[in-house]
Amino acid sequence: MEDGSWMRLESNASFSLSFRECVGFMPSNEHTSIELSGTDRPGLLSEVCAVLADLHCNVVNAEIWTHNSRAAAVVHVTDDSTGCAIKDPNRLATIRDLLCNVLRGNGAVNTAKMTLSPPGVTNRERRLHQIMFADRDYERVDKEEIGRMHDKSTRPFVTVMDCYEKDYTIVTMRSKDRPKLLFDIVCTLTDMQYVVFHGMVNTGRKEAYQEFYIRHVDGLPIGSEAERERITQGLEAAIERRAYEGLELELCAEDRVGLLSDITRVFRENGLCIKRAEISTKDGKAKDTFYVSDVTGSPVDLRIIDSIRRQIGPSVLQVKHNPLLSPKQPQGTTAGFLFGNFFRTRNFQNFKLVRSAS
Repeated sequence: MEDGSWMRLESNASFSLSFRECVGFMPSNEHTSIELSGTDRPGLLSEVCAVLADLHCNVVNAEIWTHNSRAAAVVHVTDDSTGCAIKDPNRLATIRDLLCNVLRGNGAVNTAKMTLSPPGVTNRERRLHQIMFADRDYERVDKEEIGRMHDKSTRPFVTVMDCYEKDYTIVTMRSKDRPKLLFDIVCTLTDMQYVVFHGMVNTGRKEAYQEFYIRHVDGLPIGSEAERERITQGLEAAIERRAYEGLELELCAEDRVGLLSDITRVFRENGLCIKRAEISTKDGKAKDTFYVSDVTGSPVDLRIIDSIRRQIGPSVLQVKHNPLLSPKQPQGTTAGFLFGNFFRTRNFQNFKLVRSAS
């Protein structure tokens, strides 16, 4: 990871792509949205939640992704006394400074910057792709670690080829099928400044095959081997970011200030690493989903989960999915997994996806 912390202050959810380790703020009337990016490590989310709780910030919604030793999050918080967005510049500066200290983690001397960006709205999951891509999570920094995280048989296979007679570049992807796969691919291509002109999607029992004919936004096909490598790495990362299939835990409880801090602290104290998380609250209820592993990235001992459930409450925390115990996926998967909520997502005016005639 390169040194350097950035902070952005915005009137609502609008974004720029040029930052590394960062804390970004986007106040609105209902909540303040905080963007986080940094080096992943055990207990990082717990430390972030503890800081927010100490600063009287209530987490109302959040999504956290980790990939290739990087972590990114979009967290919506309110003032715990008023239930409204936090707008005081001095308080935001304090939040920024303390969260930057947590993200550094290694004692490095980094700097924090704050900018005011123009208004706009971006889908939260697409924003996480943008944050992680800007953070260069597609660069493989530790081959042994990546090998432990991803079985080679489940890794995506991406190829980039020239189509000289049509002045297109052909991108093909073969990977395990899952929800929102097409969304992740097309968002990433668009954010990398490519336009999809033709495409074909095919799904089998467990595998998805995608083929896209693309050009750069300037109308030209891919012009160098370095650019082909960048596309390959970017699409592999887009497929992998939310593909973690470890133990899935679901927490349902009465919402209260500091709940997320307490839960993540218990996870940390019991040696669990949170690989992905989806946090939501509605009508006074908290419903959180956590994808976890142990500190080595290996499956979690279920005796540890039983211990945690006894501490938190067996009815509060449930094992939603255990890949080691799940039955095999039935035959005949459909394109519904692949497309997910793609067509209900806004801000995709640049997409020119049509069915291939081939």
